[in-house]
Amino acid sequence: MNGLQFNPARPLDLIAVGRLCIDLNANETGRPMEETMTFTKYVGGSPANIVIGTARLGLRTGFIGKLADDQMGRFIRAYLQQNGIDDSQVSVDRTGAVTGLAFTEIKSPQECSILMYRDHVADLLLNTGEISEDYIRQAKALLISGTALAQSPSREAVFLALEFARKHNVTVFFDLDYRPYTWKSAAETAVYYNLAAEKCHCIIGTREEFNMMESLYNVADEDDERTASSWFAHQAKLVVIKHGGSGSISYTADGQSHRSGIFPAKVLKTFGAGDSYASAFIHSLMHGDSVSEAMRRGSASASIVISRHSCSDAMPTLEELEAFLLTNEEITSGA
Repeated sequence: MNGLQFNPARPLDLIAVGRLCIDLNANETGRPMEETMTFTKYVGGSPANIVIGTARLGLRTGFIGKLADDQMGRFIRAYLQQNGIDDSQVSVDRTGAVTGLAFTEIKSPQECSILMYRDHVADLLLNTGEISEDYIRQAKALLISGTALAQSPSREAVFLALEFARKHNVTVFFDLDYRPYTWKSAAETAVYYNLAAEKCHCIIGTREEFNMMESLYNVADEDDERTASSWFAHQAKLVVIKHGGSGSISYTADGQSHRSGIFPAKVLKTFGAGDSYASAFIHSLMHGDSVSEAMRRGSASASIVISRHSCSDAMPTLEELEAFLLTNEEITSGA
């Protein structure tokens, strides 16, 4: 129904690889960070948020990553365990690396920013020796995100995970999650994003993220259909291009396209929308829903999360998502 295949015999639905960090979200909203005095601590990182979201919705999940040997690292592990996420492949750094921190600024619902501390962080020290082929072959699907490609040895670890996924017919989702401050140059970024995307079955990103990938080839027309079709020559079966408040559009390898809108929300912040969209979208696809229905559920989940203070803690349960869909109508417009 949606072009993706998931082996029902596998014990794990989804495993993610990559960034595990701490979000420190401003408690005083409506002011710049210079004037913000208190923050609330949450688990963060795009792949972490997505896998937490899918676990809340009922998927059997696991994570491959690396934590700092500090209080924050222990906090993250405990949170994964509390949410039923298998952490057996989450290793601990012993070299003195630290946990990445993301401070958020909420000047207004429309004006939010993130100040990240990513120097010598443990998650980017994940190495190929910590990627288990046996673990990956137990999964129906693998999720990667762009930040894990930014540096070695994490970069090589991701590509090895992709190779094991290919070998064992594990469906791969790529959430682009482009963070320019973790990369040395635009060319380096585009090269590794494109190399990874060639090995993935479903690619999810904003129009701006796809523009970044296409900049390597001097493509500037921002044509969604052309962007999607370029990936069908590789492994992709489904490409999702998000347009913020205008909704999103998905293309499938059989030539079809699907548009979705947004749901009403009392917006507190803008960050977290992409991760919550991906979590509900992936959950829906893995339950055999159509692409259009998966997009609708992803949009609903995004509206829930942007109305709440956190990202990870805000991820809805299946009951919350169903209740929201029953009481709210999608607002559609051209992407």
